[in-house]
Amino acid sequence: MRLVILVMLSLLGSMETFPQEIPADRQPVASGRFYSDNKETLRKDLGQLFSSCRKSTRADKVRALISPHAGYVFSGRIAASALSTIDRSTTYKNIFIIGSSHVMSFDGASAYSSGDYITPLGRVNVNREISGKLKKENPVFDFPETSHINEHSIEVQLPLIQYYFNEQPFIVPVIIGTGNVKTIGKIAEALKPYFTADNLFLISSDFSHYPTYSDAVESDKYIASAIESGDPHTFLSAIKKNEGKHIAGLATSMCGWTSGLMLMLLTEGDPDLQIKLIDYCNSGDSKYGDKNEVVGYNAIAIFRKPDGNNNKSADEDRISFTETEKKELFEIARKSILMKFDKDRRYIPDQEKLPDVLRVPMGAFVTLKKGGELRGCIGRFISSSPLYEVVQASALSSAFEDPRFLPVTKEEFNKLSMEITVIGPLKKIHSSDEIVLGRHGIYIKKGSSSGTMLPQVAIENHWTVEQFLGYTSRDKAGLGWEGWKNAELFIYEGVVLEESEK
Repeated sequence: MRLVILVMLSLLGSMETFPQEIPADRQPVASGRFYSDNKETLRKDLGQLFSSCRKSTRADKVRALISPHAGYVFSGRIAASALSTIDRSTTYKNIFIIGSSHVMSFDGASAYSSGDYITPLGRVNVNREISGKLKKENPVFDFPETSHINEHSIEVQLPLIQYYFNEQPFIVPVIIGTGNVKTIGKIAEALKPYFTADNLFLISSDFSHYPTYSDAVESDKYIASAIESGDPHTFLSAIKKNEGKHIAGLATSMCGWTSGLMLMLLTEGDPDLQIKLIDYCNSGDSKYGDKNEVVGYNAIAIFRKPDGNNNKSADEDRISFTETEKKELFEIARKSILMKFDKDRRYIPDQEKLPDVLRVPMGAFVTLKKGGELRGCIGRFISSSPLYEVVQASALSSAFEDPRFLPVTKEEFNKLSMEITVIGPLKKIHSSDEIVLGRHGIYIKKGSSSGTMLPQVAIENHWTVEQFLGYTSRDKAGLGWEGWKNAELFIYEGVVLEESEK
């Protein structure tokens, strides 16, 4: 499989600098390689992909997708399932198609504005006004359009779009050429005004490259789960952790991770958005692939949550747990850590016996303390995964992945106390007067910088609201003591669960 992919990529060109003079219209380079260059054959292939893919149309308008860009015989069905979350009669003004460069490296992004994109199915109109405006107003977009010539990640998405939508939107093709997190934050800030319900953002990316079939399944699920968390830091931590595992054959966990990170920075902190894994396969599932070296493909959608519960009172929205439900959560958290010590085994709860509330998608943090002192604390604000899975993952991360501490040892684990904080939805505020100490956690965001502190932290330290904001701004978001004053502020309520006995 590695040989097949590498040969296909080699046909697209190598890392080089191209002349600035290019034709007005960007001509196809992936047709005949990643998909058929015959119009009728291509339409037939697309029809088969959409008829066989998983259908999960959302009632709420989809705001963004992550879709693969490999040859259609490998990933086309997953790419079709991504678009199938949208009713094909839905109208968007523009589709921002964003890919990470496979052929050039540069410290920013390039938006194509010289002409339109061409495929065997015809012309795809580029919104040259938006592309030109991005370059004119944002130096981070002032990079050569030649990066688009031999890049396949955007082109491979286009026939799918041309075939699927009844009404063809404009596209805004963007190539990201940097792995600098701060620069990616600037790209996200420049694109933020366009992240509206009228536009669809489509991130073009495959996932794991070249591990075995079973390793790919595990790795791709892990990275997809990090994306579902909605937290860019969790995502970056997952990428780093995967690298540290030294998985045989794994060249990358996500080839377009820079584009994925840009999307997460763009959507971070919006409580009205939900992220959901739609479908998955890898090249080993294709009759043209093998299971020794595979490439993974996830379809992920971001959509607006339903508005059906907007009339509930604050008291009705509050989460509560019985003693039995609390006990079950702590048992999941502790057994997950204990079994990790036992030859890296994974604890699997009996799902049929789990209380219904533990199956509801919610965010959560798990805090470990030793003698009253913090020993680890990691979690997720929002999640489309059920609460019990979030608690399980957060417990493991708190014990073994918190960068502030060494991993917990088996000998000390029984000496640790544990606290689980279940997170309610984020709410943007416009004044610090809206913060109620002990009730609200705070989340501060400015550009690519962000940080949070849980509700109980202010009470434990006897802080005022000003101190709560100052410490979070300085120590968590890295914005300085008064940085919160010109940043976005969010509050959330957390139900703090404590063990009655270990």
